Amino acid sequence: MAAESSQTLERGLRLLRLLTEGHRGRTPTELAAELGLSRPAVYRLLNTLQSEGFVRRDGDGRVHLGFGVLVLARAVQPLLRAGALPTLRRLAEEVGATAHLTVAEGDDGLAVAVVEPSWTNMHVAYREGSRHPLTRGAAGLAILALREGRTGYLVSEGQLQEGARGVAAPVPGLPWLEASVGVVAFGQLDPGTVGPRVADAAAELAGSLT
Repeated sequence: MAAESSQTLERGLRLLRLLTEGHRGRTPTELAAELGLSRPAVYRLLNTLQSEGFVRRDGDGRVHLGFGVLVLARAVQPLLRAGALPTLRRLAEEVGATAHLTVAEGDDGLAVAVVEPSWTNMHVAYREGSRHPLTRGAAGLAILALREGRTGYLVSEGQLQEGARGVAAPVPGLPWLEASVGVVAFGQLDPGTVGPRVADAAAELAGSLT
């Protein structure tokens, strides 16, 4: 009985991981083929996961992650913040700009960790818990790039705060996390110099969370 329960849990987790790949959803038939399971077995998994809010089905019958996953994500955010702070602190001090970790919540980006530099005369005040559309600002654009399989850093200017320039890079290689590391500052922020350092910080954070 324990082995059977363990196998069911493993299959459910594999199903959820599949749904994190791409954002168009999957049909039960597609899930069955990718998981190597029968359609009845997939329907049993879906019924359980749907009752707990971890998956949902749209009008076309395609399966998507449900909002129950966001509840779990919020519970993990304090641990994620603690893990990110050392990397963000080094980045903020080296670049002289406010560093932040932003995670995706649906179509929004949520700042879960922010570190301001200690030695600059002026820096951008960026509040933890700040939320903005992914289509605005370097942090959100980097997450959208991650969804499309693109790497490298993104630059924005004045999209979230007048006079502020942002540089951000996606956190790579973590299927369970859509996030970016970025910096924001007033005035000059040379992307050619800062961009590679931000990308290195994002990779460093990914490695610490693996």
